[in-house]
Amino acid sequence: MAGSSNSAPVSSIHTSSETGRLLPSATKCNSKEIDLDVSLPSPYSKSYLFELVIADKTHYRRFLYISLTLAFVVLALGLVLHFLPQNNRHHGHSKNLTLALNQAITFFDAQKSGSYPSNSPISFRGSSGLQDGNSSNIHADLVGGFYDSGNNIKFTFPAAYTITLLSWSVVEYHRKYADIGELEHIKDVIKWGSDYLLKVFVPPTAKSDTSLLYSQASLVGSAGNNTKNPVPNDINCWQRPEDIRYKRPVSVCNETASDLAGEIVAALSAASIVFKQENEYSQRLLKKAEQIYEITAKEDRIHRAITYTTIDACGGEARKFYGSSGYKDELVWAATWLFFATGNHTFLDYATTNFAAAADDETTTDKGIFYWNNKLAANAVLFTRLRFFRDLGFPYENALGLSTNMTDQLMCSYLSKQNFNRTPGGLILLSPGTGGPLQFAATASFLSKLYNDYLTFFRRSSWNCTNDGFSLEMLQSFSTSQINYILGDNPRKMSYMVGFGDHYPTHVHHRSASIPWDGQYHSCAEGDRWLHSQDRNPNVLLGAMVAGPDQFDDFSDEREKTWFTEPSIAGNAGLVAALVAHHDPPRSSASNGPNLGLDITGIFEKVHLDS
Repeated sequence: MAGSSNSAPVSSIHTSSETGRLLPSATKCNSKEIDLDVSLPSPYSKSYLFELVIADKTHYRRFLYISLTLAFVVLALGLVLHFLPQNNRHHGHSKNLTLALNQAITFFDAQKSGSYPSNSPISFRGSSGLQDGNSSNIHADLVGGFYDSGNNIKFTFPAAYTITLLSWSVVEYHRKYADIGELEHIKDVIKWGSDYLLKVFVPPTAKSDTSLLYSQASLVGSAGNNTKNPVPNDINCWQRPEDIRYKRPVSVCNETASDLAGEIVAALSAASIVFKQENEYSQRLLKKAEQIYEITAKEDRIHRAITYTTIDACGGEARKFYGSSGYKDELVWAATWLFFATGNHTFLDYATTNFAAAADDETTTDKGIFYWNNKLAANAVLFTRLRFFRDLGFPYENALGLSTNMTDQLMCSYLSKQNFNRTPGGLILLSPGTGGPLQFAATASFLSKLYNDYLTFFRRSSWNCTNDGFSLEMLQSFSTSQINYILGDNPRKMSYMVGFGDHYPTHVHHRSASIPWDGQYHSCAEGDRWLHSQDRNPNVLLGAMVAGPDQFDDFSDEREKTWFTEPSIAGNAGLVAALVAHHDPPRSSASNGPNLGLDITGIFEKVHLDS
């Protein structure tokens, strides 16, 4: 492991605007007349007579020239800094967040599958998966997308969630992304994912009235295959994706996999808002989203709603990795994002009408958690946003009011240790029975900071939780503490984001990062030498957030222990969202209220009262 981190923890960002605070004015200071010609004698004053004698005029002139030169240098430097382009200036305590955000986005460049871009910042990746979709059971173009984690599997469900969350962060904070020069970077990542999602849905044709969804492009198999000659697959092969030569079958959903379809709809709809300036592409995303939604929302004896992991052919292999517990939250999530993307109140009608049913369907273990399997908490925050800033009145009052109460209670649960335990170092444990606590803490940090910004703009400074009152400062403190923990403010003084600071995981569970990029082909059989190696990964997986520590803040930097060292695109999406939410707003951010770097009205561009 590397030495102790010297990077300072991220400091708190104040939520109360300073712009309205009055400074002492010159008029007030001079309200009393002062006769500057009158000097009052002091009992402690003494008079001294000084006589300046310059003994060496040459040295004096040299001193004068040097002093004047230094003064001009300081003045010139000040002018350069003053006129420096805004996106090259990083503001105070966000300096580390600027670097962290760049690195967290860069992780997605390392996860790209397909024809690898030549301008990628990642030097240890190349083209891969160029035959994806072309297998014995199906013939489709499924080239592209992202590898899910440290393996070479492409799961559609968490990938769609990833694109939805990244798109949401851009919809809210695109001014911040632009200010630090990362807007095109994050849009490139989103487009790489949305391009792939456009491929995974096949609508009915003249020859077939059945639609298809591709849930996976890979062969999972089993790591514990005891046969003498095990079939190579994405689990038992520790191999770079560029070296894969085994077949990668496609998992196909013939039935209406409502949760999978709903998340894809949400992703395409949210991405269409991100790319609204590129009208043709935006409309293409939106058309596909509406097409999928129309089929998914049908309810009859033929189109029965199910989760995608219910049917073996559809999600059987994904079940042990991304087993879905329900579909109602995804359908509400899909309709909500379609409403924002189109302004069509039919979608809002569905979302608000079915929100309570989705809440009833939420499992006890998922309450208060926003991640790939549960979108209810995030949907409540979006509905509350709608109620605060574009209240549509009847017939939506009840559902939007319920969502605001739910959001307030969600924030209360984050702040009260009676709801969720914390590690001794302060990391919130939202799902103690599940590995990878950082992914949940990251999305909690994002939601709480985002809601904090809503409340600040709405000029609501506090609220009540049962018998306790909470303030924006308390919410801000919680939100910031979780990001600080991830970036190194924890008992181990370790940054859990690879490459950030001086002390971070070096044995990340990741095939591409652990195998040298040496221009040589390495077979499946060779892989174990790198999986079990005690050496550090030869390639730094910049920006990857690992699964994280246990409930006692303990962490084992061992490649084989996935529950500590494996990253994922879904986890990093939450990290990116939280980092941009906490970054300082641009100094020139246009806003009718507090300068938060938040686009309050952009999401409502298509929303009208008479729609």
